[in-house]
Amino acid sequence: MELFDKIGWFLVKNILTQPAYFIGFIVLIGYILLGRKWYDALAGFIKATVGYFILSVGSGGLVKNFRPILVGLKDRFNLSAMVIDPYFGQNAVTEGMEKMGRAFSEVMILLLIAFIFNILLVRFKKQTKIRSVFTTGHVQMQQAATAFWLLLYCFPQLGDIQILIIMALVLGLYWAVGSNLTVEISQELTDGAGFCVAHQQMFGLKFFSILSEKFYGKKDDDSKKLEEIRLPGFLSIFNENMVSTAILMTLFFGVILVILGKDYLVAQEFIASDQNFFFYIMTTAFNFAVYLAILQLGVRTFVAELTESFQGISNKLLPGAVPGIDCAATYGFGSQNAVTIGFLFGALGQFVAIIALILLKSPTVVVAGFVPVFFDNATIAVYSNNKGGYKAAMLMPFISGLCQVFGSAFIAGFVGLASYGGYLGMWDWAVVWPVFTVIMKYLSFVGLALVVALLVAIPQIQYRRNKEGYFLITEDYQKYKEQCAK
Repeated sequence: MELFDKIGWFLVKNILTQPAYFIGFIVLIGYILLGRKWYDALAGFIKATVGYFILSVGSGGLVKNFRPILVGLKDRFNLSAMVIDPYFGQNAVTEGMEKMGRAFSEVMILLLIAFIFNILLVRFKKQTKIRSVFTTGHVQMQQAATAFWLLLYCFPQLGDIQILIIMALVLGLYWAVGSNLTVEISQELTDGAGFCVAHQQMFGLKFFSILSEKFYGKKDDDSKKLEEIRLPGFLSIFNENMVSTAILMTLFFGVILVILGKDYLVAQEFIASDQNFFFYIMTTAFNFAVYLAILQLGVRTFVAELTESFQGISNKLLPGAVPGIDCAATYGFGSQNAVTIGFLFGALGQFVAIIALILLKSPTVVVAGFVPVFFDNATIAVYSNNKGGYKAAMLMPFISGLCQVFGSAFIAGFVGLASYGGYLGMWDWAVVWPVFTVIMKYLSFVGLALVVALLVAIPQIQYRRNKEGYFLITEDYQKYKEQCAK
């Protein structure tokens, strides 16, 4: 038994929660199952792993670049507030669990069981109608921690084994059903690249895609996509993604950094006293474009390998399945300007909501975190632009920003995580999971049954709406498109 515990812990710590190696080993196994030569399989493993490391450098750089603003807005205006960010949220849960006398290793056990349950749901896809495997390990760890806290809050009377079973059931279903919701919209966005999104805003992507198509998708003027708009005259410089990102970020960062002031930034050691303030602002803003370019390079590097190699797993082990991967993988498709537009309008929505909380004297005040404000809203903009055009790409992230702040303020105060300084804050966890939590808290096991029944029913409803193309879209996308054309 001890040996199995050690093996399970090794897998969770070194592979499942390390997405670069997780993706790399998926590619390696896929190529082996396809019968590729050992050196081709090894090369695929290296390219996929390095590609994900490149993506991580871009993502990490974006987060680090935004840190002075996060710290400044909190400290400069003396806000005693909770930060909505996956890493702050994970730290809050860890601290809370320690005070309750629980070990974080329980979260790792939950992650492993929930992941196995996700695979079983795909393996029996004829019955479950699930087509996607959640492979984004670091996201799974963040979500497992938050889900552990929320479900323990709903069922504090249960013993360790019972609560772990319930947690794995709900979380595994959420991973499977949520990523499965993004299959159609991802295949349409990428023209059959063979992956879907497994991240923190899966329900949000489907919800905003439906809204975008409903309100803008059938109107010729409104549905014009960002990549179809060619600006005239001097505005034509905004047609180039790198230039538009650098200019817009200079304006965005510049206003906030000027408000914070050079003296504050020097005191916090974000800037040297002899450094020119204007060039500091410009460097900070331009680095945004740099890290975004790095992120997109990483996407192109590993997605191609993953898409091709996963055919081996799909053919031999999980027929018709697709991998659910990081939302940043979608930034290489559609309009690159959608990423910047989504970030800006999502940030605007968050700032409006934060001001509203302060004016309303909310007991829980929120500080914007970069991960939700960028990765949620940029991804929502990419999908909204694809479904509804440029207007949807601006409006949907703004609405998302409002939801992130108001929803997080409510649920973090409700379950007590606000007192530990952080909450996950991404769209699904600010909207979908608060609903689940309230239902289960007040209806107990009846509420649990309702949540499970809803999650089980969602893929069944999807299937009944398109029985002929439901599995075909992952098995043969070209044939699926031909069928749709007919």
